[in-house]
Amino acid sequence: MELKEKILASYVAFENGIDINTDVHEIRTEALENFEKLGFPSKKLEAWKYTSLNAVLKNDFSIFPDKEVTVDLADVKKYFIHDIDSYKVVFIDGKYSSFLSETTHDGIDVCLMSAALTKSKYKIIVENYFNKVAKQDNLTSLNTAFATEGVYIHIPRNTEVEKPIQIINFTTGSEAATMLQPRNLIVVEQNAHVQIIERHQSLTSNPVLTNAVTEVFAAKDATVDIYKIQNDVENASLVDNCFIEQKSNSIVSVHTFSFGGNITRNNLNFYQRGEHIDSILKGITIIEGKQHIDHHTLVHHIEPNCESHQDYKGIYDERSTGVFNGKVIVNKEAQKTNAYQKNNNVLVSDKATINSKPQLEIFADDVKCSHGCTIGQLDDDALFYMQQRGIPEKEGKALLMYAFANTVLESVKIPEVKSRITKIIANKLGVDIGFDL
Repeated sequence: MELKEKILASYVAFENGIDINTDVHEIRTEALENFEKLGFPSKKLEAWKYTSLNAVLKNDFSIFPDKEVTVDLADVKKYFIHDIDSYKVVFIDGKYSSFLSETTHDGIDVCLMSAALTKSKYKIIVENYFNKVAKQDNLTSLNTAFATEGVYIHIPRNTEVEKPIQIINFTTGSEAATMLQPRNLIVVEQNAHVQIIERHQSLTSNPVLTNAVTEVFAAKDATVDIYKIQNDVENASLVDNCFIEQKSNSIVSVHTFSFGGNITRNNLNFYQRGEHIDSILKGITIIEGKQHIDHHTLVHHIEPNCESHQDYKGIYDERSTGVFNGKVIVNKEAQKTNAYQKNNNVLVSDKATINSKPQLEIFADDVKCSHGCTIGQLDDDALFYMQQRGIPEKEGKALLMYAFANTVLESVKIPEVKSRITKIIANKLGVDIGFDL
């Protein structure tokens, strides 16, 4: 049985086994019908022209892993940003791990999506925000149809969260092949501030497919910083769908660090519904082997006097493949928009590939919009200069790549996250450099 048919056949049993309210049931049913009509994406779709999931979908995935698996902190501590105090919401094979987590209801809600979907005290937030900004495409609809667990974060107005929130999804290999569909809802009220660190990590060589959906709502004057660390094993694939709605004077930044995994597809969508909004999208990709990373971004400028800044850097070695498709839409009403987009890539190997497609759709006439893409190799003259001063070729190349990535790293606001990313980059480049950029 193909995966699509397996999913559709299991839906009735899934619905009978969970406790949900009527509103969510109707949303699920519509989402399933949409997925049934659309199916999984293929390269026939323009948005998936350079990314194929066919090889991944051939695995016989367990859709609802039900084995209870425990994980020792000592075995997974290295995947946390453990040198800072933080809230933690941890899932093992899609199930909440209270032992590894630290949640709270003290002035803010950092808890579980399963509680938000079923308990009456969350009903108003769920009715106003759940599935309101997520697009109804194929994989988002699939997630909506089966969403039961994930992270629910609600930050009340005028609240600055005192420490970051870490969201970590572990997969143990308890099944021969595992499919997970975490669903996150993050609501940040007026003049509130929160920092979030997100990671998906497989602890097994068994195939894993994660289809994640996160909805973020930033109210007026809110500030939200999100850091996505993607450094998974070679048999783990991830489709990360993130939808962000901003109101006036809000600032939302998303940094995506893509270093590992089999196939990784990041769908990052911003919708600016107010004036004086700033949207920041930055990313570093460093991959090798036959790894494939696809960044699809959208910033929709709907109202005037807003800004967006995109800066994505990619370093590709061996037979790896990268995709960057960045779209900026400026509505007719969105005068005085400043939209900047930049995608720079280095091909370390002549067998590596990058497909870059910046897009601007501008319907306003009083705007400042720019986009640029570069694809090249390391500067031989700069490398020669460094070698003449006693720096070995390998370390010289690494220094040039560090400098290349630094425009993204320098905007990371959590020093411990910056330090961790710097160490991962050094490890990816195979060097030990004794300083942080």
